Amino acid sequence: MKKEINAGRFRQDLFYRLSVFPIELPPLRERREDIPCLVAHFAKLSARRMNRPVPRVTPATMSQLTSHDWPGNVRELQNAVERAVILSQGGRLQFNWLGPAKTTSTVSVRPADTTAVLTYAELKQRERENLTVALEQTGGKVFGAAGAAALLGMKPTTLVSRLKALGFSRKASA
Repeated sequence: MKKEINAGRFRQDLFYRLSVFPIELPPLRERREDIPCLVAHFAKLSARRMNRPVPRVTPATMSQLTSHDWPGNVRELQNAVERAVILSQGGRLQFNWLGPAKTTSTVSVRPADTTAVLTYAELKQRERENLTVALEQTGGKVFGAAGAAALLGMKPTTLVSRLKALGFSRKASA
């Protein structure tokens, strides 16, 4: 902060006003494990303030929130949760304006050896594994904001077609 003051980008009087008891805290993107607790807390506060029931947060939605970078840190998260509570109308929280979750899967889309080419059978197997993980994370649900299609960032009808093509049973994809 001293560098910013010396460079003339931050007022010295404001620095001393704010630095009564400085607390160093890494940005939210570096402590994603805090996001679920913060979301629950902010949802409860917002719902209470609006005299509404506390909305549900689905695993797919939490995945979306934990994959977001939150450049505005905790304040941005708090505002996003409050906005979602306002829009939820007693249902579950949705953060459609954030976009789909970034994939943080341990399954690599590309082979480890980038010069290797996957056969069609290997490619189908990778797709099958990815779809299986998505269905497991969403409890087998395909449609809706908490469904596997939303988690994968694809249309539900496209996902249903892919599941059929890969031989998934109706029970597994419902």
